[in-house]
Amino acid sequence: MLEAERTRFAQANPASAALEHRCAPHWHRGVPFHWMLDWGTPFPLFADRAQGAQLWDVDGHRYDDFCLGDTGSMFGHSPPPVARAIARQADRGLAYMLATEDAPAIADELAARFGLPFWQVTSTASEANRAVIRWCRGITGRDKILIFNGCYHGAVDDAFVDLRDGVPELRGSLIGQVYDMREHTRVIEFNDLAALEAALAPGDVAAILTEPALTNVGMVLPDPGYLEAMRELATRHGTLLVFDETHTISSGYGGHSMPFGPQPDLFVLGKPVGGGVPCAVHGFTAEVAARMDRLREIGEKGHSGIGTTLSANALALAAMRACLTEVMTRDAYDHMLALAGRLAEKLRAVIAAHGLPWPVVHVGARAEFICADKAPHNGSEARAAMHGPLEAAIHLFLINRGVLIAPFHNMMLVSPATTDAQVARLAEMLDQCLGVLTE
Repeated sequence: MLEAERTRFAQANPASAALEHRCAPHWHRGVPFHWMLDWGTPFPLFADRAQGAQLWDVDGHRYDDFCLGDTGSMFGHSPPPVARAIARQADRGLAYMLATEDAPAIADELAARFGLPFWQVTSTASEANRAVIRWCRGITGRDKILIFNGCYHGAVDDAFVDLRDGVPELRGSLIGQVYDMREHTRVIEFNDLAALEAALAPGDVAAILTEPALTNVGMVLPDPGYLEAMRELATRHGTLLVFDETHTISSGYGGHSMPFGPQPDLFVLGKPVGGGVPCAVHGFTAEVAARMDRLREIGEKGHSGIGTTLSANALALAAMRACLTEVMTRDAYDHMLALAGRLAEKLRAVIAAHGLPWPVVHVGARAEFICADKAPHNGSEARAAMHGPLEAAIHLFLINRGVLIAPFHNMMLVSPATTDAQVARLAEMLDQCLGVLTE
């Protein structure tokens, strides 16, 4: 099946093939960035345009998009309020290293929505996570951070540590790092309360850095009460709790922590907050802000090594204000959450009709089917459930029939622009795909 789908793709996409040929001499591996090779296609697919929950490639094919830029365009491609704000700001300057009149509106919205009073802007979630780790180490005087097996927090070296058969190992994809991250990073399995308590007991962990539900090793949901226990243990041991909600912002209005709890000490939100424009924010409690101020008072004034001159640029601020106030609304979430629930039900029905035991994991506007007998409980189980050739065949089958899901695992997102018809078509194409696979 995979070979047949590769042939079909190659025949249907001559314009993408020609662009790959033109890119090959000077773009390393033929693309501007290596993520673009991760779709499992014989050669890169080149996009022409996208709007709402649809995308068109350079060969004129239209796709129902359930990847949405791997959450970067979670609220739809080019939402009209964001597009208008970008166009308006483009004629007024893009980067001043000064705040604009958008700043107070953004701060008020962030504080009200996420329950944390103080905020800063960076250019990416990776940069925000690095800043948060630095602050946590600085204000606690501790060097360790605690992460969970299978986590991903962007291009943050400290988080590139895995557990393999219970033994911490440096992630094989960490290139060129010259010291052992395990000296300063402790890694345990998600949902293991005893391991969490043991990891915090020495009193040397500055911060727990986690998603409230893991999404980057496949979807791993927290056990009932696990996050609340994490909150209590962090407080007891003087450790700061950081939720990276760059992906779990899809869980509900206010992300995962506001509708489901508990509240962290620090909060990171990346790519969706600007409607696809590169930007990110991190928020923190009044207590953390006071500790930051005390640390700055005793240190050297001036450049902290945190942030860049493009952080909080005028274009990003304009996009964030429009996205937060006009796009990421309660009505938008009401649509997304209800439709994602219907999507999960349709996926379960299709999979059951083919006699497969695959579970569907679903929270908020995000769903994923797992090519295994049960839903994973931690990162090790999620890795064990991965089936590379099978998932590649499914993804390419869907691409060839005008449906995009995330190239990583089998994850799907529903946006405010996604329709019931698109959900029905995704279910229909998966039904056809499983029919071929189970013949």
